Amino acid sequence: MIKAVLFDLDNTLIDFMKMKKMSCDAAISAMIDAGLEMKKEEATKTLYNLYGEYGMEDPLVFQRLLQQKSGEIDHRILANGIVAYRKVRGGYLDSYPHVRNVLMQLRKKNIKTAIITDAPRLKAWIRLASMKIDDLFDTVVAFEDTNRRKPSKLPFKKVLDYLSLKPDNCLMVGDWPERDILGAKNLGIKTCFARYGNPSIKKTIADYDISSFDEILSIV
Repeated sequence: MIKAVLFDLDNTLIDFMKMKKMSCDAAISAMIDAGLEMKKEEATKTLYNLYGEYGMEDPLVFQRLLQQKSGEIDHRILANGIVAYRKVRGGYLDSYPHVRNVLMQLRKKNIKTAIITDAPRLKAWIRLASMKIDDLFDTVVAFEDTNRRKPSKLPFKKVLDYLSLKPDNCLMVGDWPERDILGAKNLGIKTCFARYGNPSIKKTIADYDISSFDEILSIV
């Protein structure tokens, strides 16, 4: 019997990659307009290479881009990039369809809910607050809580300990097979692949596979 549903955050509750793409596109255009001497295609490729090296949450990625290009940081160019990024990001911090309604339905069924994310704690809470669902979770485990990223067992164990539940009483919902699904399965947690957040994946080892968030209700 499922007594708790555990959720990944990015590309499971929020369309993170769309938000990141649109925000970065605006930032690059703004920096070029402010004097960055790079073609947009080149700047975009360099930026995502830096994200690949330092992580998608890297707070210094624009500084690294400017340093790599010019050997120094022009703070006027940097400021324009940051302002544009934040302005656009705010318009894309929305949840996928049905998220709030499903979370409320789970609570009515007395099913506990939790977040397991590799994102830094403050960024995770900002996203949840922006989606207006920050009040609908029993606990949120972010990177700082274990200093380990999925598929490490530690973030999952942290949630299980907090909820005082056994693995087979929980369902993990996530878009990343190698982290969300594998990490949960390694502890005996039931798994659900959020295909809508990662449609390029053809096959996973998840117990369930959903194309829309509200399909969770048919599982629990």
